[in-house]
Amino acid sequence: MNTSIVIADDHPLMLRGLTDFLTSKGFNIVGSANDGNSAYNLIVKHKPEIAILDIRMPNRTGLEIAEACKKNKLPTKVILITFDKEEELYDKAKAFDVYGYIFKEFAIEEIETCIAHVVNGNPYFSEEIASYLNPSDGSQRPEILDTLTKSELKIAKLISENKTSQEIADELSISVRTVDKHRSNMVNKLGLDNKPTALYLWTNTNKIFL
Repeated sequence: MNTSIVIADDHPLMLRGLTDFLTSKGFNIVGSANDGNSAYNLIVKHKPEIAILDIRMPNRTGLEIAEACKKNKLPTKVILITFDKEEELYDKAKAFDVYGYIFKEFAIEEIETCIAHVVNGNPYFSEEIASYLNPSDGSQRPEILDTLTKSELKIAKLISENKTSQEIADELSISVRTVDKHRSNMVNKLGLDNKPTALYLWTNTNKIFL
């Protein structure tokens, strides 16, 4: 449980609330900052497992920090918290390999679940973000779904529900290795890239067809 975390937010109440909450849950908060430069320096210095960053901060935004972490191959996994509902920001977050993306109004409720996913190498994006960006608009069922087997479709549905490989394995009474093999097959069939977030985002976008 003793996951090392850096937290950065330019709103003192949010910063304190998250820091106090996660400390009380046994997480190891190795540093907190109220601007982007300080946050990035803390990440470089401590190389925490996770950085929880506000998207909009003075000096450097959470997205700019995520971009710098990716460019400099830092091991820290970035979780962004935001009030913004702009698709462009979400797309940038995906491009910079951000592992978690949650709305501030749900941050305290969702942050533990988000961290649990991210620590296991599984991305976590707020349901609210997914439903906001992918409203059910009566669009056509993608034909490429026909290339997936029944087992793959079952697993795709569970992935879209934010379940980890371990949770899927337990639910379907199969091994984690089998789940990972199915995931890999789906990535190939769907022509997705190998980013950890790619399959989750694809299943979430097509959730209504699974």
